[in-house]
Amino acid sequence: MPKKNSKNGKKRFEVGEKETIDQCLDRIKKEGYMPIRRAEEPIFREEIKNGEKVMEPIGKTIVFHAVKQ
Repeated sequence: MPKKNSKNGKKRFEVGEKETIDQCLDRIKKEGYMPIRRAEEPIFREEIKNGEKVMEPIGKTIVFHAVKQ
C-alpha cells in the first residue's frame, strides 16, 4: 500500500489486486496527491533449481509515484 517519503511530500501508491487503475487514481486524488510517474514492477518468487537459488518472475504490479498538491 502507500509508502510515504515525508521529506519532500512524495508517496507511492500500488494498484491493489482487485482494484482498477482508475480506482487507484481516484484514491490518489482523494488523499490530495497528484500522480507524476507510473511504473510496472516485477514480482519474483525464489526457487531452488539444481541446488541454486533462482529468482523467477511470476507477475507484475503497477505503482504510481505521486506528490502532495
